[in-house]
Amino acid sequence: MKTNTLLEIAENFGSPVYVYDAEKIASQYKRLTSAFSKVKQLKINYAAKALSNISVLKLLNSLGSGLDTVSIQEVRLGLAAGFTPERIIFTPNGVSLEEIEEAAKLGVQINIDNLSILEQFGTIHPKTPVCIRINPHVMAGGNTNISVGHIDSKFGISIHQIPHILRIVENTQMTINGIHMHTGSDILDIDVFLYASEILFDTAKHFKNLDFLDFGSGFKVPYKEGDIETNIEEFGKKLTKRFTEFCKDYGKELTLAFEPGKFLVSESGFFLTKVNAIKQTTSTVFAQVDTGFNHLIRPMLYGAQHEIINLSNPKGKERFYSVVGYICETDTFANNRRINEITEGDILAFKNAGAYCYSMASNYNSRFRPAEVLWYKGAAHLIRKRETFEDIIKNQIEIEL
Repeated sequence: MKTNTLLEIAENFGSPVYVYDAEKIASQYKRLTSAFSKVKQLKINYAAKALSNISVLKLLNSLGSGLDTVSIQEVRLGLAAGFTPERIIFTPNGVSLEEIEEAAKLGVQINIDNLSILEQFGTIHPKTPVCIRINPHVMAGGNTNISVGHIDSKFGISIHQIPHILRIVENTQMTINGIHMHTGSDILDIDVFLYASEILFDTAKHFKNLDFLDFGSGFKVPYKEGDIETNIEEFGKKLTKRFTEFCKDYGKELTLAFEPGKFLVSESGFFLTKVNAIKQTTSTVFAQVDTGFNHLIRPMLYGAQHEIINLSNPKGKERFYSVVGYICETDTFANNRRINEITEGDILAFKNAGAYCYSMASNYNSRFRPAEVLWYKGAAHLIRKRETFEDIIKNQIEIEL
């Protein structure tokens, strides 16, 4: 998006504010489908947890996407956004049997990653099709904070427990229609992912009536200039070839499924914030902004680096700044970062703010959560109002003291 457009949005909607470029979301979706265009049956299920605003969900629905959900609330959001139940997969972790049964009643695809829950559900609902989520014990990403494929991960059923799965399926006579895996976020090495895929193929051979294989996602997007990213085009060619071979050996044309979240929405997002003050200490120049980790927690939680640009002075001389928030704890967005000269009142833009940013925001320090704006067909659309004090207290109950 153009600098002037972002500045106009900050002026019209105030700061801080999240902005999403619908055109970028659509182009990322097209890029992924194009990379796998030779797969006869492809299904892209957008991971709602990355950015769950209902207008964004409606946009992805209009592009032809399915939906990956991890809570009953996300399932309901998906239905409200227009997704039909058969285009929604429910992949929770650590939820109750009752929540899984509630999702099943809504007609969505169930994905189970726990032997105990698998047996309980299969005993009660043997005719309801179920996908099984396995842990291949392969880490395709480089950040242990966001990888879920390691041996001690709480996600998935270990590949070493396949005999237990087969025993449960035989005893309950339940219906298994899909196998799923996820190796974590930020895939750096395609060959490592392909190795994990072979484990999925080997697992699938144990089940004779599958409809789909779900390879999860975790595609890495660039967070700074020159940053490494997953080569989707190369990956598409290699996995398509192998998947086609497997389907031929399996004797049935299966659906190839993915669950991208970050890949589809991360680069579409800009988080705009105003500089409250410049503070010089003996060794550091702080740019203090009108937000904190209550609105964008990734740098503090994951050590994530978001490129920061000064929209108000994009051609100014570069200086070193530490960009920090207004929360009464350490909430550093950038340490000694080269940014075009900043003055009080300038608008800064955090790039790659589409995924896991607003969706992880909170009211810490009793601060309001920001507004959200969707740039769609050349116009800015408010898709979530900025919170007010009434939102902070509306569910609180005062007692007489």
